[in-house]
Amino acid sequence: MFSLYLLIDTVLGLFTWLILASVILSWLVQFNVVNTRNQAVYIIGDFLYRITEPVLRPVRRMMPHMGGIDISPVIVLLLVFFLRNLLAEYWPR
Repeated sequence: MFSLYLLIDTVLGLFTWLILASVILSWLVQFNVVNTRNQAVYIIGDFLYRITEPVLRPVRRMMPHMGGIDISPVIVLLLVFFLRNLLAEYWPR
């Protein structure tokens, strides 16, 4: 059973890094540091969008409109950290 806990924890940790990479890439695109016309940037951005958007979209729908600020990644990251801590605390050993 401990192996299952480690697998879930690792997947949640990887998802955390994917959300952070998605946020950083969106900033780089918005500030014209990288261009999505570059095929490598487009492929990476599309991959990150497809992986993170199914989780971020429901959170965005529940959030009130805050102008141009999107805090849904912060909320999802807080939920992931909470879930990881909850699993670590209550997983039978």
